[in-house]
Amino acid sequence: MSDNGRTPLLELRNASKYFGNIIALKDINLKLYDSEVLCLLGDNGAGKSTLIKIFAGVHQQSEGQLFVEGEEVRFNSPRDALDRGIATVYQDLAMIPLMSISRNFFLGSEPTLGWGPFKRFDHRFANRTVKEELLKMGIDIRDPAQPVGTLSGGERQSVAIARAVYFGAKVLILDEPTAALGVKQAGVVLRYIAQARARGLGVIFITHNPHHAYPVGDRFTILQRGRQLGTWTKEELSREEMIAMMSGGAELEQLSHELQQVGNSAAAGA
Repeated sequence: MSDNGRTPLLELRNASKYFGNIIALKDINLKLYDSEVLCLLGDNGAGKSTLIKIFAGVHQQSEGQLFVEGEEVRFNSPRDALDRGIATVYQDLAMIPLMSISRNFFLGSEPTLGWGPFKRFDHRFANRTVKEELLKMGIDIRDPAQPVGTLSGGERQSVAIARAVYFGAKVLILDEPTAALGVKQAGVVLRYIAQARARGLGVIFITHNPHHAYPVGDRFTILQRGRQLGTWTKEELSREEMIAMMSGGAELEQLSHELQQVGNSAAAGA
């Protein structure tokens, strides 16, 4: 299904996920377009991780339909998702700190020279490619042969993003990429997310931090206890409204009221 002549890169319709009697997700509807950042927000236990694992081919939805570029699909493994151009960058990044940047960049898809027992890693091609790809993302790495562990957290996230783009990702799913970063490093990652959008990718940015989501997001979906509160554009939802919805403003107000009653009762009994 297309909106305004555009077919979503990724679409989920009426999707639910059950683990036995536990409802992890219920009736989720999402669309992601090219050149767009869709922010997926929610507190711990909201269902964000389960949802991205459906997109990444780790889980299958129990109900509903998943579409990639208008074609209904059902992923049986993460390889199926990768083959359709869906790359997921998890918070732990799956990098080996003592190995070089270029080795990590090509991990599992190493360029080689020679043949048979004489086959070896093509350092020259790898280093040149990594430097070029990172420059496209606005990152100037002096030496791609340096251990990836010498990079900051934000720079390592950027390497993971550039790697996904290089290997043909159309959809980039980022799982809490700024969660363990300071303000400056988080800003670095947000700039690279904007770079990926500018290169035509559809980006799903999973976070529990509205202050990181709002500057870079085009649309915002908020999950709460496995259900979708809604999806809004920046024009439809202010940062303050987003924060109130995520923090459960009504519940906090009720709690404040109850605490005030407890305080009044304690004062009366004194």
